[in-house]
Amino acid sequence: MAKVRSILAHLRNLFRRPQFERELSDELQSHLQFHIDDNLRRGLSPDEARRQALLQLGGLEQTKEAVREQRSLPFFETLFQDLRYALRVLRKSPAFTIVAALTLALGIGANTAIFSLVDNILLRPLPFPQPQNLVSVTGTYPKGAFVALRDQVKSMDVAAYAEGHEYNLNRHGDPLRLSATLVSAEFFQVLGARPLLGAGFNAGDDKPGQDNFVILSHALWQQQFASDPSIVGRSIELEGVGRQVVGVMPADFRFPSSKTQVWIPLHNDPRDTIAYWAGDFMPSIGRLHPGASIPQARSEVHIFQSAVFKLFPWPMPSSWNKDISVVELKNGMVSDVSSRLVLLLGAVALILLIACVNVANLTLSRSSTREKEIALRFAMGADRRRVIRQLLTESIVLSFLGGLLGFLFAIQGLHLLKAALPADTPRLGDAHIDLRVLAFTGILALVTGVLFGLAPAIQSSREDLAATLNSVTRGAFASVSSRLRSTLAVAEVAFAVLLVISAGLLLRSFWSLSHVDPGFRTTRVLTARITPNQSFCADPARCISFYNELLTRIRALPGVSSAALVNTLPLGGRVAKRALEIENFTVAPGESGPLFWMDVVTPDYLDLMHIPVVAGRALTPADLTPKSNVVLVSASTARRFWPTQNVIGTHIRLSESDTDKEEWRTIVGIVPDVRAYDLQHSTPEFLNGTIYLPYNESATLEGGRVPSDMTIVVQTALDESQLQSTLGRTVASLGADIPVTELKPMQAVVSESVSTPASTTVLFLTFAGLAVFLGAIGIYGVLSYLVATRTREFGIRMSLGALPRDVLSLIFREAAKFAFTGIAIGLASAFAITRLLSSELYGVSPADPYTFVGAALFMTLITFLACYIPTRRAMRVDPMIALRYE
Repeated sequence: MAKVRSILAHLRNLFRRPQFERELSDELQSHLQFHIDDNLRRGLSPDEARRQALLQLGGLEQTKEAVREQRSLPFFETLFQDLRYALRVLRKSPAFTIVAALTLALGIGANTAIFSLVDNILLRPLPFPQPQNLVSVTGTYPKGAFVALRDQVKSMDVAAYAEGHEYNLNRHGDPLRLSATLVSAEFFQVLGARPLLGAGFNAGDDKPGQDNFVILSHALWQQQFASDPSIVGRSIELEGVGRQVVGVMPADFRFPSSKTQVWIPLHNDPRDTIAYWAGDFMPSIGRLHPGASIPQARSEVHIFQSAVFKLFPWPMPSSWNKDISVVELKNGMVSDVSSRLVLLLGAVALILLIACVNVANLTLSRSSTREKEIALRFAMGADRRRVIRQLLTESIVLSFLGGLLGFLFAIQGLHLLKAALPADTPRLGDAHIDLRVLAFTGILALVTGVLFGLAPAIQSSREDLAATLNSVTRGAFASVSSRLRSTLAVAEVAFAVLLVISAGLLLRSFWSLSHVDPGFRTTRVLTARITPNQSFCADPARCISFYNELLTRIRALPGVSSAALVNTLPLGGRVAKRALEIENFTVAPGESGPLFWMDVVTPDYLDLMHIPVVAGRALTPADLTPKSNVVLVSASTARRFWPTQNVIGTHIRLSESDTDKEEWRTIVGIVPDVRAYDLQHSTPEFLNGTIYLPYNESATLEGGRVPSDMTIVVQTALDESQLQSTLGRTVASLGADIPVTELKPMQAVVSESVSTPASTTVLFLTFAGLAVFLGAIGIYGVLSYLVATRTREFGIRMSLGALPRDVLSLIFREAAKFAFTGIAIGLASAFAITRLLSSELYGVSPADPYTFVGAALFMTLITFLACYIPTRRAMRVDPMIALRYE
């Protein structure tokens, strides 16, 4: 307790310094006067009495210092002294302070902004109770297999969900298309998520006849129901079916993604064989039971997977769910973006290193003007450790100034990053600046201050620095400083080269991707989704009649050249699939029949999209009759299944139907492959080909139904707003309560398909630009210092007959030394590190020689451009002035 009181007293002395000094001075004066009076009584003269008193006290200043040591905390006392002195020194050099602080702010701000994303997306636990117990099953299962998994796995409670479903909300006014996620009854209980209003689903709510419920998202509740708390218990109409609202989720609940507006129970009906076993293949999540572990759950899932094949009513491929596993739910959610974020974090770390090198060079330049000050410190008794501590304090104070500015930059930078990254990035909406990010900024500023301050501090505090008072030895010390500055410049160039190569690879990849021929026309083509209720198309003739009339009216509009329909727009993000039987094609034992992408189109679609027929014939209006049984196939499909024969005239049949009634369809034409899934692939890996069917009553999807939601494709000179209003009026005039959504040009559809690589490329280009900018400044600083320190040498050379071009050659040789060394190191590092970019590249190798050579030439050009001003200054040196230079 006494020790605590002593520390508190010491701290009070620190913060009451003026009063403490006055009291100390008064006390010592009283002691001094006491000794003087005693000496006077002994008969000494006044002067001698005072001299003897001072000797007895040991000197006023020495005594004060000893008392200060006893009455204060030496560490904090010294720290406060260093901080006050550092602030004074930085205030006396405003240009240096501003430039260095802004340079550091760029590096620290970029790192803080990226870290806030990494922290919120990758590091923070999920916002659910006991998130460490939440797991994800990496494979996917249809409803029947999931129900079996739920019943057989004992180490965890299991739930499933299916994203990507859509429902029409039928209310007074304009119909609204909602994004829905179908979930098993225990979905919310497994997550541990509680609704804001009402309750979650109960056990059995996903059984037939018990599943007419819905839970609303907070945003939908606010926007469409005016935050009405009485909505719970009421019925709303989705797809023409009344569903009772049982709950409203909190605003921060965004699972599985922020797109979800309603959650609806799965319809687990084993009587519907196709939907039960061949419908949605869904991801599953689980919550571990107390005492259970992920390896235990993984083992159970592996045992279940080995036996699940027997449950299917048809053979399943042996490769299905081959690599199934159980992982933490958080890791499963962010697996697609984690590598991209880590790459961005690595890029901004390089930016910070370059900024540190720049400021270190600035500090070294500035230290040359402080040599005499530091030498005097040594002459007055300061040791090297004390000087290093003072210089490091100055660096850390400067770094914290940069950190404060960087934190302000990061707040705005985070908004820009969230706008640049794809909207479907998991947990992107949760990213924000908070105390954790603030603490990261503080730690980063501290580490940065040490990084850029340590080398200059050690260099400036050499034990023999006092010799700088002697001009004879100053050149040697300047030489050491110059070598250190050149070494830092080499590192700066190497870091910049690494970033430029990475950005160059991504740019070439994006260029290749954006110049891929998608196989269809994009100019002057507008698209819009028409989405009637599924019940509207329960009578296929009614549905087809509606679309035929819609096409007729749109084609009659002024400015419209052509109009057609397709069920899945290329690059639109939707897939319609169907298993097929192929004439004279035998399925391998243990494998299922081939699965095809199924495009249902009107005959004008291929012409409108400039998709030619390369063999056979195109679809015609006659093929729209119910009895028409013709089909087109893509070129890659023909090569895969009919490699040695003419495909025209062969037959296929839609499986998963009553084969007694389903007729064989004749292949009448071949069309080129279209990049329908993304610009890299025509179809996803799990599909085996693509077919085109005419939109008639026999063009049925899974479940034996005609597609109800179609995309209208219009070749027109109208703009988006004109077509949208016209479409809305036309659909309404047909007497149908049908939403018209996603109206956009085909060029915008293509652009959105490359939004992820585009955002990554733009960010890397931005970071590479910063690196080159900072690198050029650093090179300029090194060469300016070189010219300044060798002005006398240049003057002597020129007075002895050297020409300006000789000086030019000398400086360029110096620049070339560290430039080419840095470029060589950067190229070697890039060759090893850019392999991490492989997953982000398309059409270009991570070791692409053109990119490496281009980056080397670019950095060489930047280096020599940075030489321009220092070189001109050196070439204009007046020999007479240079000889008098000191």
